[in-house]
Amino acid sequence: MIPDESVINKIYHIREQKVMLDSDLAELYGVETRVLNQAISRNIDRFPSDFMFQLNEREWSNLKSQFVISSWGGRRKLPFVFTEHGVLMLSSVLNSTRAIQVNIQVMRIFTQFRKSLSDNSELRKQIKDIRDQLHNNTQNIELVFQYLDELVEKKEETKSRKRIGYISDDL
Repeated sequence: MIPDESVINKIYHIREQKVMLDSDLAELYGVETRVLNQAISRNIDRFPSDFMFQLNEREWSNLKSQFVISSWGGRRKLPFVFTEHGVLMLSSVLNSTRAIQVNIQVMRIFTQFRKSLSDNSELRKQIKDIRDQLHNNTQNIELVFQYLDELVEKKEETKSRKRIGYISDDL
């Protein structure tokens, strides 16, 4: 089994999607990148653009800057990347026992990502609700203080009045 951390470290965020490079997947499957790409090109109908796409120069240079790649040798073509659905489709193209096991592991990791993302969105919603409630409470407190200030001003404005009427001698 491949450690989950090794698989997680091979997942990148490109074009607002979680994707994996063809070379990383080939390494996990234990095949050469060109073998993986040949199998894909023989079954290209199974990989629409939302399953697999090729990086452009800018994306590739940004990605290369995130990890160390030698300046000589390396790739001659821009890499393909696979979304979660593309990785799932690879199991139908690569039919080895290792490919199936790796796909199961990768799918579980993608599922964990999705679950943590939904947990985080629920947490964000709760925090927003608390902020809104605090904002309303702050406005209410400010209103109470405003009313208190008006009452104090009103009391200060009232002058002492001269009493009119009968005054008893008891006073």
